[in-house]
Order: sequence, then structure tokens, then C-alpha cells
Amino acid sequence: MASGLLRRSFLGLLRGQNGRHFSVSSSVAAKKMTVRDALNMALDEELRRDEKVFLIGEEVAQYDGAYKVSKNLWKTYGDKRIKDTPITEMGFAGIAVGAAMAGLRPIVEFMTFNFSMQAIDQVINSAAKTYYMSAGAVNVPIVFRGPNGASAGVAAQHSQCFAAWYGSCPGLKVISPYSAEDCKGLLKSSIRDNDPVVFLENELMYGVTMEMSDEALSEDFLLPIGKAKIERPGKDITLVAHSRPVGFCLEAAKELQNIGVDCEVINLRSIRPMDEETIIASVMKTNHLVTVEGGWPMFGVGAEISARIIESPAFNYLDAPIVRVTGADVPMAYAKTLEENSLPQVHNIVESVKRTLNIQSSQSARG
Repeated sequence: MASGLLRRSFLGLLRGQNGRHFSVSSSVAAKKMTVRDALNMALDEELRRDEKVFLIGEEVAQYDGAYKVSKNLWKTYGDKRIKDTPITEMGFAGIAVGAAMAGLRPIVEFMTFNFSMQAIDQVINSAAKTYYMSAGAVNVPIVFRGPNGASAGVAAQHSQCFAAWYGSCPGLKVISPYSAEDCKGLLKSSIRDNDPVVFLENELMYGVTMEMSDEALSEDFLLPIGKAKIERPGKDITLVAHSRPVGFCLEAAKELQNIGVDCEVINLRSIRPMDEETIIASVMKTNHLVTVEGGWPMFGVGAEISARIIESPAFNYLDAPIVRVTGADVPMAYAKTLEENSLPQVHNIVESVKRTLNIQSSQSARG
């Protein structure tokens, strides 16, 4: 999967040269942009803004990134700022954590977050806990980013969602964006944050073209960490999701509108901290809740949301039990048909909403 570029020695990481800056994204003038280009723009702007920022990982430099998220950055900033590494997640994550402790602002790309398990000690014991264990004396301003969750046809060892895993760890901030605007604004905020951030992208979203406002195209565009977005207001039922399933919820809401069901769709954006205020206010308005995620059902993001609703005043407003739509409780299969049935689909969301609202398939919505 990786090229021979990964086998450069660690001595090569120490060589530096400054490159001439040129425009990285050709789609700035357009009102639409792929998620990949939005991430690339965010990286370019922050590298240019702050010389303490650098990117490190497998194939991020001369190959332009395994998913081309770092396209042209090595040509612009050179070896000192964009560093190819050997295939050793614990090694380059450790280098980056040490650099963050020393005052730099590293961005670590994992080729998939499944491979972050090789560096879990660095992410949790070194990055997440240091600020607390140093009594606030040592910040670790680092971003761990890359594709998370299932792609297509890559089987169990490349398809796990780590939102719940990292979301359970104090000391980390965990971001799971959906749109191109999410990716740009939240990645820039993450790079500027003084705490370690786990930034969970989605490989299948990289090539998706989405609307970008004039504000989002600005170099000053930032989105606050810990704030959800209401993608679609509604009055009958609340759908809460993060990452790619937000799009499935929007599709389901459009389908359900045809039978008179008005869904409110919340894009969670941030797993930790979680914007429970927005979810609680929505549930108190709609009186129903369905959570949607690509991760496993046990101890998942939906389980955490359900617990918070149960423990909040919103519980007394529920007219039906909370329903969780999740991935199947199995390692991901390789076969396409099994893979599709292991992940939430639009029809799963539609049926869950109908069940929650006690709507039979042949019936229209409540009056």
C-alpha cells in the first residue's frame, strides 16, 4: 500500500529546506469544493500562517499524501515542514508529541485511524495525559488526523470507527466533521488549539463536492470546537449523526418529508466535547430521538448521547424510546453485500423513524 518513499531514514526527516509558496487549491474561486481540497486549503493556510506548524506521516510529502490531502504542500514548504516517514506509527507519532511538548505544532497523518492503534501509547499516555500530569505546565498542541471508519472493500483492519474510543479519553478533543466547511473550519481551529486533537475524517467523503460560502473561503474562517450544527430544522423527530452518516440522515429526512414527517438533523461535528445543549433543546422540541453512527453499538457515541438525554430534563419530554442506528456488532466483512449490510443505510434510518413515530409503512405521518 505504501511506496518506497516511506523507507527514507529518520536522518532524512531532519534535513530542511524552505520552498517558495504558491496557491495549493485551484478551486478557491468556485463556490463548491471537495472535502479533500477544503482540508488541503486549511493545511496550507495554517502552514503559511505559523512556521511552528508542520505535517508528518507516511507519504505526506513527495507523494502528496495517500489520499492527496497534502497535495503540493511539500513543493511549497519543503522537507522541514512536510516530512515523509517510514512505516512506524509509534515512531513518528512519538517524534511529533515530543515536538509539541517543545513548542511546535505538529500535524500527524495516519494512513487510516486503524493504524493509530500502533501509536495508541503516544496518543493517550503521552499526548492526552501530559497537561494534567504536569499540573498545566506542559501543553501538547498536536493534531492526529486521517481517515476513520469504513471505506469500501478494505475489510476489518481498515474499517473501524474510533470516535467512541478516543471520545472516552480525558485530555483529548475529538472532531468528526461532515462537510467541506466543517473540515476547513474545524481543522484550522484544531491546529491552533493548545490541546491534542484527534481529527477523524472519512475516506469516502474526500472526493465529495460541497458548497463553500464566501466566509468559509476566507483565511480567517474558523469553526468552534464543541459546537454542533443543525443541518435541517424540523419539529417531529431529532436525528443526530456525525461524519458521513449526516448525509444519510439528510437523505432520509427528504424521503420522510414525502409522508409528512419533519425531521431535525443535527451534525454533531465534535465528539468530545459534545454539544449536549443543542441535542437536549432539539429533543425537548421534537419529543423523539434517533442517533446514527457507523461505529459499533456497544459503548458507542449513540449510547453516550442516550445516557445524557436520560440524565437531562429532556428525558421527560420523550414520547418514545430513543433508537440507535449503528454499524453491525461484527468486524467489517470484505464482501460488498455484507459490507453494506454492516453499515447504516438510508432505509435503516427511515424505518427507525417510522418505528419511533409508530407509523406503518402504508400510513402517512401523524396529523
